[in-house]
Formats: sequence, C-alpha cells, structure tokens
Amino acid sequence: MGNVACCCSDPINFDGDVDLYHFDLHRAVGKGAFGKVRVVEHKKTKKLYALKYIDKAKCIKQKAIANIIQERRLLEEIDHPFIVNLRYAFQDDENCFFVLDLMLGGDLRFHLERLRYIPEDVVRFWVAELSCALEYLHRQRIMHRDLKPDNILLDSLGHAHITDFNVAIHYSERRLHTSVAGSMAYMAPEVIGRLGYSWCADWWSLGVVAWELLFHRRPFDGRSAEKMKHSILKDPIRFPSSARDKCSKEGQQFILGLLDRNPRTRLGCRDRDLGIEDVRSHPWMAKIDWDNLENKDVQPPFVPDMKKANFDVAHELDEFLMVEKPLTHTKRKTQHPDLEKMKPELRQLEEQFTIYDFTKTRRMSYYPHNQPITTLGHQEDAEPGEVIQSATNTLLPTSTVVDRSQAGSPINEDVGRYTHPPIPSLAGHGSEES
Repeated sequence: MGNVACCCSDPINFDGDVDLYHFDLHRAVGKGAFGKVRVVEHKKTKKLYALKYIDKAKCIKQKAIANIIQERRLLEEIDHPFIVNLRYAFQDDENCFFVLDLMLGGDLRFHLERLRYIPEDVVRFWVAELSCALEYLHRQRIMHRDLKPDNILLDSLGHAHITDFNVAIHYSERRLHTSVAGSMAYMAPEVIGRLGYSWCADWWSLGVVAWELLFHRRPFDGRSAEKMKHSILKDPIRFPSSARDKCSKEGQQFILGLLDRNPRTRLGCRDRDLGIEDVRSHPWMAKIDWDNLENKDVQPPFVPDMKKANFDVAHELDEFLMVEKPLTHTKRKTQHPDLEKMKPELRQLEEQFTIYDFTKTRRMSYYPHNQPITTLGHQEDAEPGEVIQSATNTLLPTSTVVDRSQAGSPINEDVGRYTHPPIPSLAGHGSEES
C-alpha cells in the first residue's frame, strides 16, 4: 500500500515555466465549445483568475486551431482596464490554457435575462466603458468582431469588460475584410452584406448591444438567417413604442448614430483623427468624467449581487454528475516532444501556442506591417455570401459564426503571403479574408 501516498507531490518550481501545477482549481463558472472556464488560485500569489481551457482534440476536429492561436497572440498584445486581459498561457498534452482576469459579476446576457428593466444611466455607463475598450483595440489595429451581451463581463464592482477574442483579428491597413464573422444579430450591414469592412463594424455592434440592454429586444429581427440579414440591410430602424419611457432623446440619437448603415458617417467612425472624441462629445455622454472613468474611479450605477452566483450553476454539475471528464493536473508525457513525429495540427500548437507569463514576458505585437488605411467603401448592394457556422458558440442568430476561406485560415502575421483576389462589389478596393 506504500504507493498510495499521492499527497506528497513534487515541489512546484515557481521560477520555471508556468503550468497547471502553479494553480489550485476551483469552481466551474462557464462553458464554451472546446472546454470550460474555472476559477483558479495561483498557489504562490494567492490571486484568483479565470482559467479557460480548450480541448486540443475537439479543436482539431472543428478545424479551429488557427482561431485558438490567433486568440492567444492577440491577447498577448492587449492590456486595458475594460478588457478581460491575459495573464498566463500554456498547454499540456490534452489542453491549451488561458489564465485571464477573473470577472465574478456575470455577463450582460445573464443580467439581461434576469432584470426586468436596466435603467438608462446604467446602460450609458457600460457603453462609455466599452467605448474606451473599443477605441483602445482599434488603436492596436484589432477588431473584436463579436461584441454582444454574452461577451461583456462585469467585475464584482460592476465595471464592464470585453472578453472572447475567438474571432477577433488585426484589421488590415490596406484592404477591407470580407469574411463573415461574428454573431448575426449584431453584425454590421457591411459585414453581413459582404460590402467590405474594417474597425467601424465594432461601433455598430455596440449600438445593437445598447439597444438590447435598454429595450430588452434587438433592433433587427428575423425568424430565419435570411430574414435577419434583410432586416439588418434594409429595414427602417424604429424604436419601440415604449422607448420614450426608457431612454432620453439624446440616448436615442446616440444609438441611431451608431446604427448608421454607412460606416463613413457612423458615430465613432466619421473622422479617424477625431476618434473617440466623436463619441465623448455627444450630448448623451456630456456628464461622463472620462479621466475618472478610465481610472475606474467612478462608482458603477449597477453592482452585481455577490451573495448569489452570477452564472449558470449547471456548469459545476456536469463534473459532479460525471457528464464530462474533470480537469486534473497532469504531467506532460515528454517535456520536449519530437515535432517531426507529431500531427501537423499538434505541431502547430506546440510551435505557436507559446507560454505567456505576464510577470516575466513583455507584451509584444504580431501585427503585420501594412500600408496606410484605405477609404472605407459603401455600396447599397453586393453579392450575398453564405454564412458558415463555426462551433464557437450556440445556434444562429446569436451564435458566433466565422466564415473561413480555407480549412486552416492563415494567421494574420502571414497576411502578406495569403492574399485573395478582390471581389467585384468592392469597387476600387482589394478584399482580405480573415
């Protein structure tokens, strides 16, 4: 019976490369297509984080390796108060791990479903914080492409943070993008209509989010993907009959400014040099103290109830009921695997899903050095493209979709080597698939 004494584990080398042994595993708080999100505690610092882990086998099966590596690389470039930032990244034989800032206040979808009414001042506060995050991302030449209530998390104090960079990309400085990615109900017309798009599409999505938070419904509806697409491209934008009771005239004008179908005249996009000042100078935002807001010195008007779980407790039950294989600390079969003998996808993960430790590694950019940005095009009609659903989320029309131009679409670092012929609807512009 001498071999049973498993409690005497090897000492942990905190000076070495970070791995799962550096953390104690706590409760599961979320679930994605390839794994779960758990609360973890760093054994040395005692700090709590969110651990997002991704099953390599599922990832390979769904042809999502490029997305995982892309997300890993983009997160290394990001550090902002209103974004769920990456703190560590590593892998073992079965999983890739992201260790992220912990947000225990729940996502906005959770609160939207439980609150009968969200006051205008709460929505304005969240929109102001999110606009700071978007402006920062766009300065980094990053488009999120999937802004929706599900991907906005509150911390325990009530501050809003953007998460889930699974379909985020570096937007090109020389070509507009044409691949359909995001969640249909929140897609800008230039995305869903394949008119060619850039960073302005994120501001449209913010407009849809603000509308939904205020009115408990989305501005564009459709029982089918085709009807929703038509609604986004063509239907007049009409506020609900009760809008006056829930949102001021200035608030309605702000949202309509974001929901401008022409990206060149959309709020936040009208003048690249003006940038976020276009948003900040709007009458709806007149009372915001932007310096204090960015320093998180403004008291959030909505504070989550931390006595309750702000997430679906069913995530934990899965493991108790043995529905899924629980996550455990496991040593790698070999510390230095022979890359030549590995499957191409696993080799790609070994080589490109590199270790990240925010206490040791300097954040770096993988941005390809492109030419100055082109003028955004805008056309009423373009050839419709098929929307292909990926396994990153739930069903249409609110699921994340990404239209891949090829099975393992290239990482943007290599964008110069993978160019595609321009599509006819973009007169005067090249197109770029990502």
